[in-house]
Parts: sequence; C-alpha cells; structure tokens
Amino acid sequence: MYKEKLTYKDSGVNIDAGYEAVKRMRSHVSSTFTEGVLSDIGGFSGMFEINKDEFDDPVLLSGCDGVGTKLMIAFMVDKHDTVGQDCVAMCINDVLCQGAKPLFFLDYIASGKLDPEKTEQIVSGISNGCKKAKCALIGGETAEMPGLYGENEYDLAGFAVGIADREKIITGRDIKQGDVLIALPSSGLHSNGFSLARRLFFDIKKYKPDQYIGELGTTLGEELLKPTRIYYRPLTELIDKFDIKGISHITGGGFYENIPRMLPRGLACIIDTNSISIPPIFKLIQELGNIDEDEMYSTFNMGVGIVMVVKEEDVGSIINFLKARNEETYIIGSVVKGNGGLSICRR
Repeated sequence: MYKEKLTYKDSGVNIDAGYEAVKRMRSHVSSTFTEGVLSDIGGFSGMFEINKDEFDDPVLLSGCDGVGTKLMIAFMVDKHDTVGQDCVAMCINDVLCQGAKPLFFLDYIASGKLDPEKTEQIVSGISNGCKKAKCALIGGETAEMPGLYGENEYDLAGFAVGIADREKIITGRDIKQGDVLIALPSSGLHSNGFSLARRLFFDIKKYKPDQYIGELGTTLGEELLKPTRIYYRPLTELIDKFDIKGISHITGGGFYENIPRMLPRGLACIIDTNSISIPPIFKLIQELGNIDEDEMYSTFNMGVGIVMVVKEEDVGSIINFLKARNEETYIIGSVVKGNGGLSICRR
C-alpha cells in the first residue's frame, strides 16, 4: 500500500494551474464575442444563435486543422503568441474556400505541464486570429497530459464553423475551360513544410533560431514564426461582388494537391510560376537543400496562399478591385481540358 496520500498533482496534473489559465484567457476570449454568442466562458458548451433573417437556406460548413511541427519553432524561440493565429487561419481559410461566413471557433490545447502564462499567450493569438476572421471564440479544451508530452511541449488544434446559403456555396461545379486562376500572396511559409524546413535548417545546416539571415532581413526564428495570413477580408468582399467559381487554400501538399481539389472532372490547370513573387525564404530553402522544383511546389505554398478561379472577362475588374484595396495579386494560370491534374510552366 502507498503510505503517502496520493494526489492528482503528484501525478503531474495541476488543477490550480488550469484555473489560473482560464482566468488569464477570459478577457482574450470575451473580446472575440459577436452578436450571435449566447454563452459565457466556463459553461459545458458554447452556444451560438443563427440570424434567420440573413440566410434563405442556411448550411453549416466546418473545418478542423492544427499547426503541425511549426510549434517546435515556438518551443525553441519561446514565443507563443503567433501560433494561435496560425491555428485559426488554417481552419478559417478552409471554410472561406466554400464561400462560408465564419461564425465561431473552438480550440484544443494539450500540454505536458500547464503553464498559465504560456497558455495565455497562445489564446491571445487565437483571439487575435478570430477577430481578423470576424468569428467568436466560444469554447475549447485545455488539457494537461504528463507523460504524453514533454514538460515544455504542447499541441494545438482548432475547429471552425461557418455558414452559407445553399445556392451560394462555392463547389467548383461551374468551372470551365478557359477560366483564369488568380492568386493572393502568402505571408511566408504559413504552417506547412516545417518538418522539411526544420531538418534542413537545424539538423543539417546547424542554424540557430536567433541567427540573423541576411537574405531574409531577420532572424531565422522570426521568419519561421510569421503567422499564417487570414484571407477573410479579400475573400468575403470578392465573393459578395463577383462570380468566384472556385477557391483553393494552398496548404499541405502545396500546388499539386490543393489546386486540383476544386476542379470538376475533365479539367486540369496550367500554372505559370513566372508571375509569382516568391519570397526569399523559399529560395533559401531550395538552394540550401538542393531541392527539386517539383518537390518545392508539392511541399510549400511558394508565396501563394489562395488561388481563385474566375471568368476571363472578370479578371480585369477583379484585379482593379483588389488593387484599390492594396491587395497584391498574381494571374497564375488557366483551366484546360485534362484529367484533374496540374502542369507547372518552368522558369
């Protein structure tokens, strides 16, 4: 028989730290609340009311994603206020691709040892991302799991729910041969390809996260932790004004996996990379790793976060519309007959 009185804290779980974390995150969470929120922090579920007057035939759209091994850069740098936005962006950008208006978001944070201050930093980033996406953070889970994660490790995942009228959902069904692909630039690596990037920079080249890289104009850690861009503003404005036939979020799998996902059967895409302004981080990775171009475009976003398919006659109006809002754009290709694949024109 165990002679001492065993407590939950003895096993590595500190309930008081959990209470402190919730207390710290309360103001960040409540700052995201929108008109539809019916619940407060601390309940067993989040409640959200749908505005019935805004939609004729409402359909809920949802997305779930995480930040991946980019979190390991946050551990190395001990900076945790940007990965929360990454988590929101990876989910919200996906539901935006179907034409949804984001409604609410939930998060999941699991750690080896709960650090209330670190958790507050993460949630502040999530809240910042939710405000950029005009959605409410109405729930989540903070779990302490000693033995499953290291003391200074955590994992982060998110869940987004949006809404759209059934007839306005963007499915790609109307895409035709001759349609044009317009891209919106990324802010950097976003949240993909980090297993390759980490191996290259830290295992093979032995770089340090605080090392200044002249080609980047910043330290390596700062570059790698640039948060994923949230495309709420340009996409919602474009969807409201133009016939956007298809939208692709360039995430894991890069160009080759994501762009064909929006195409109907019997169609393919030709991409001209000459029109893309490729950020220095991608050029540095390719040069240092001697990486084939196909590998780069199947792993990274290469400076493109969103690809849209539009009618050829709308291209000029869309470009001018975005330019008036200081949005940089690239015309990167066209839709052709094919088997759903993707061809990239070389530089």
